[in-house]
Amino acid sequence: MILGAGSDVGKSLLVAGLCRLFRQEGVRVAPFKAQNMALNSFVTPAGGEMGRSQVVQAQAAGLVPHVDMNPILLKPTAGVGAQVIVQGKVLGNFTSEDYFRLKPRLVRRVMASFRRLAADHDLIILEGAGSAVELNLRRSDLVNFSMAQKAGASALLIADIDRGGVFAATIGSFHLLTRSERQLLKGFIINRFRGDPNLFREGVEIIERRTARPVLGVVPFFSDLALPEEDSVPLEFPQRRTDSGAPHRAAVGVVRLPHLSNYTDFLPLEQDPRVTLHYVDHRSGLAGLDLIILPGTKNTISDLMYLKETGLAEAIQQHVRRGGRVLGICGGYQILGEEVHDTLGMEGEPRRERGLGLLPLVTTLEGEKTTTQVRGRAAGLPGRDLEVTGYEIHLGLTTIQGPGEPALTITSRNGRSAADPDGWVSPSGLIMGTYVHGLFDADAFRQAFVSALLGHQPESPEASPVWSYHAFQEAQFDRLAEALRRHLNLPHLWELIRSK
Repeated sequence: MILGAGSDVGKSLLVAGLCRLFRQEGVRVAPFKAQNMALNSFVTPAGGEMGRSQVVQAQAAGLVPHVDMNPILLKPTAGVGAQVIVQGKVLGNFTSEDYFRLKPRLVRRVMASFRRLAADHDLIILEGAGSAVELNLRRSDLVNFSMAQKAGASALLIADIDRGGVFAATIGSFHLLTRSERQLLKGFIINRFRGDPNLFREGVEIIERRTARPVLGVVPFFSDLALPEEDSVPLEFPQRRTDSGAPHRAAVGVVRLPHLSNYTDFLPLEQDPRVTLHYVDHRSGLAGLDLIILPGTKNTISDLMYLKETGLAEAIQQHVRRGGRVLGICGGYQILGEEVHDTLGMEGEPRRERGLGLLPLVTTLEGEKTTTQVRGRAAGLPGRDLEVTGYEIHLGLTTIQGPGEPALTITSRNGRSAADPDGWVSPSGLIMGTYVHGLFDADAFRQAFVSALLGHQPESPEASPVWSYHAFQEAQFDRLAEALRRHLNLPHLWELIRSK
């Protein structure tokens, strides 16, 4: 089990790297995280919703993602509550206090998922959450040392040396552990070291002497590793952009909404050599952008109000008046419409709000949450008739009330044949909206879409080489695994595994 001395210390990527490393060794390995809190989620082929970090780890292990890898997902909502998803299905919205009372009743379902996963694999690599040594949360722990004990796992504590305070994070954490927790803790991993790891040799000796536990490796800082992270921590900065590629690139701006979800939709664009991607907010200008994207959001009306209050709504409308393109995905699609109604209070107090008025549609937030994997073909979007794949995670019914055409034609949902329109595109083709996440993972479609932004006629896949996002991701997993081979004490890791 990989535990953290704090949040954002690299647990998720380390687990992904270990999954790829052991897969290369011929081990049937799978990831597991009892409880995840993130707005970035994914829909499995069976229609279950789970955290994106375990999806990435499953990909590294060569597995189809399954909700048993992440039996509890918490998606924060407005205020202090969260939507609680158990084994892929929504259980309900709970305040923090109510959820803490609920947690003991969820242990049985968490362990059922773990046992099913363990029965089908040789090795399970568990991931903790946040800091593993939060004294006020110890009694209700479901995901850190408590889970390690239930699973009979050897625990390793990872600390981020780049943020400073590595001795407090390692030695300090050790001395706050109970006797039983110390018995589970078998060592440390130092992450994100800049420079020659040999320069930290004395630091390793200090940690080992003060804790009587080995340091199993000093892992370097990866400035250019491009794999999805657990949540939108990277987007806490007002702007982020790619800086490599061809001289002529499409400039794409993703609006950094306060409740932005599924930012992983844009990672293929971030790495595409023909795109420069910006994350923009009310402090950023929109000038010079070929496309503005309104992303998914966990609170549509609140984020619509943010756009209006900060002047971004008017700036987006001016961009359209200048002939600029706009794409809305999921909640962003709803925001582009005439109105959003939440008469049942699904996202807070019952209310309705005028949208940006860029597409002729009205959305009512009601009904069951839609969670489906989909296949389809581009219709009104650039790249007409090219195949797209993705998934839907949304609440709401959208009614079209004016001219245009569907963005996509859905041909299957969760493996079952369909023939359904999705989204809407304005008659000019410049304003586009869809409920489908993950559109840009499809290489041929993404190439045609970017060509349209650059003013080119969409190429056929045979006419020019298509940059492959899947191949790029696979190369990143292999790079990470190779680095772990060089910098971790693998014989000691194997010893811990075989001792179980």
